[in-house]
Amino acid sequence: MAHDRVRDEPDVGLRPNAIGFVDALVIGLNATSPAYSLAAVIGPIVALVGIYAPGVMFASFVPMLLIASAFYYLNKVDQDCGTTFSWVTRAMGPWAGWLGGWAITMTGVLVVGSLADVAVSFTLLAVGLDGWVENDLVRRLLTVLLIIVMTAVCVIGTELSAKVQNALILLQVAFLLVFVVVALYRVYAGTTGFDSIEPAADWLNPFGAGGAALTGGLLLGVFIYWGWESAVNLTEETEDSATAPGRAGLWSTVVLLVTYLSVAFAVVAFAGTAFLAENAGEEEFVFAQLAGDVLGGWDWILLLAVATSAIASTQTTIIPASRTALSMARRQALPQHFGHISPRFRTPDVSTWWVAGIAIAWYVVVNQISANALFDSLTALSLLIAFYYALTGVACAVYYRRHLTESVRNFLLIGLGPVVGAGLLTWLLVRSIIDMSDPANSYSGTSWFGLGPPLVIGIVISLIGVVLMVAWRLRDAVFWQERPGVADPDLVRGTITRSGGDRGPGAPGGPPGPGPGSDPGTGPGIDGTGSGGGSGRKGS
Repeated sequence: MAHDRVRDEPDVGLRPNAIGFVDALVIGLNATSPAYSLAAVIGPIVALVGIYAPGVMFASFVPMLLIASAFYYLNKVDQDCGTTFSWVTRAMGPWAGWLGGWAITMTGVLVVGSLADVAVSFTLLAVGLDGWVENDLVRRLLTVLLIIVMTAVCVIGTELSAKVQNALILLQVAFLLVFVVVALYRVYAGTTGFDSIEPAADWLNPFGAGGAALTGGLLLGVFIYWGWESAVNLTEETEDSATAPGRAGLWSTVVLLVTYLSVAFAVVAFAGTAFLAENAGEEEFVFAQLAGDVLGGWDWILLLAVATSAIASTQTTIIPASRTALSMARRQALPQHFGHISPRFRTPDVSTWWVAGIAIAWYVVVNQISANALFDSLTALSLLIAFYYALTGVACAVYYRRHLTESVRNFLLIGLGPVVGAGLLTWLLVRSIIDMSDPANSYSGTSWFGLGPPLVIGIVISLIGVVLMVAWRLRDAVFWQERPGVADPDLVRGTITRSGGDRGPGAPGGPPGPGPGSDPGTGPGIDGTGSGGGSGRKGS
């Protein structure tokens, strides 16, 4: 049986205490790719809401903060690198948990190639090799090479990954800070060459442009925060794993808010709304256009900011997908080879290379169709992101349901907040589906089966996930014997810390969860009330 094969393997786990809180925070920040995200959305948001772009970015922060609270509290009682997959399984059962894990894994596959492409393009622009950017073959070969290199960094070790990320975030923040200071200085000096506007406090009003414009802006703005949870995917490899990863996730959203608002104020003030709206279709290259105007011969500074942002995110985006696949394999929700951990590097080497390989294949194949098809696949990301974030918010309230009335803090931060965040994201998901159903709203503007390509891509990916889930259920039903439960009262009150090795059924050396008909809340492991049944030691 598959369960016996898993238990016979050497008990090699992820490396415990490999990184600290600051490293986790940096990885969470870099996973969102701040400079690239800003470059990609600032034009379209300004086209929708004008000077109120900073306000929309602030409003977009609210559901992210509420979901970050859910990640924090769920991680406190279950430090599993599978995050949403593990938590939703514990709270709502294996079917919902599997779909949540699939959504996370596929977001990595869809976006890694695009991030690497942007990293290569902006690096070439920064060093003056503009002609190479226009050469599709050269650019794509360099993109594939970058994905391979960053994947190797992920496999070689979490410590190396953290060191690379620390260097990249310092460069990125320094470059952005220079841009903001120079841009605002030139606005007040009146030397911009654009129809510049002096910043005002009312730019933070998200309702200034009206309801319809706000909706469109939120659809763009909310997803620039996506990726901060990469810090929590490293929970089993982080010091103080019960609280540090969750705190890193919360703080990363706050730092991102400050970064996004400062750059948004600088860009809108310097270039004015007309220029940004007219060039909204250029998306990330709007920064390349502004770099020379703001910094003159030092434009390479801003170009490198976007390049380092995309390089960092290329690496960190692989982390959630690979760790989720590892967690699913340990629980026998995927074939066991996805759960292999390198004895030398103590990282999930097989799942990491699989994610990279599929991402490369997706990038190459979709690019053969058209560049617009690649952009349409990125637009489809919004569906998957909203789905698994909302699922996590609901799972938090469900898993803690017996503790929500114990205090006002519990009710607001563990119950109401995550549910409201999930509701906002569900609303955005529905709005996204409505908008994507119109082919005119896609990059290509073409119709696939009467719908917009992004929606078709999202539906196809979801259907593939359902088919694979059912097929694996028919082949190996062990994972589907798990039953939902509630959070362990002792863990909630902080008297026990669930260790990394303590992951319940499917873990090496762990017993299967309660069978059908078991009373959720009394059985071991997955029901959330026992100690799990693993070795009780993280990384053992």
